[in-house]
Amino acid sequence: MTGSATPPCYPDGIAPSHAAPRGGAWRRWVAVVLLGALMLAALLGLFGGGKDRPLRARAPAAALEVATPRVIRNGEFFEMRVRVTARQPVGKTVLAVPAGLWRDMTINTMIPAAGKESAQDGEFRFDYGALEPGETLDIKIDGQINPPLFAGTRGRIAIRDDTRELVAIPLEITVLP
Repeated sequence: MTGSATPPCYPDGIAPSHAAPRGGAWRRWVAVVLLGALMLAALLGLFGGGKDRPLRARAPAAALEVATPRVIRNGEFFEMRVRVTARQPVGKTVLAVPAGLWRDMTINTMIPAAGKESAQDGEFRFDYGALEPGETLDIKIDGQINPPLFAGTRGRIAIRDDTRELVAIPLEITVLP
């Protein structure tokens, strides 16, 4: 039996046309371009991650800086840093966070701990005592986004001298699936 080649044997339901090369190299290029665009978007931080750019506000009585991720994925842990610098004497430094901003978030730690904590008028209040002009208070808050939080959250973080607002920053966090 010389010169006779046996045709390849295919399983049931598979025809020789299934194994034949097909045209359409353009499809591979479209797939490569789409994958490249997706990877570029991820590298640019459009899906979360990346360096936190602090938000800053200054008023005659105090300066406030808040650094936190503004685009985050559901279920991720995050860190929020709040820095308060007194420009005038502050008798009772109170960090006020609207309850809606932290709804469906778990706040794990807050360092340093406030001397007094309360919840009233739809916000959480953390009393850190007096600050002298030029004195700085750094607060580190660790939390996690819970599964029900989707699309995002927003609120206004404020620093008060007891009940008088000194300075505030509007904050919006986008939450991706």
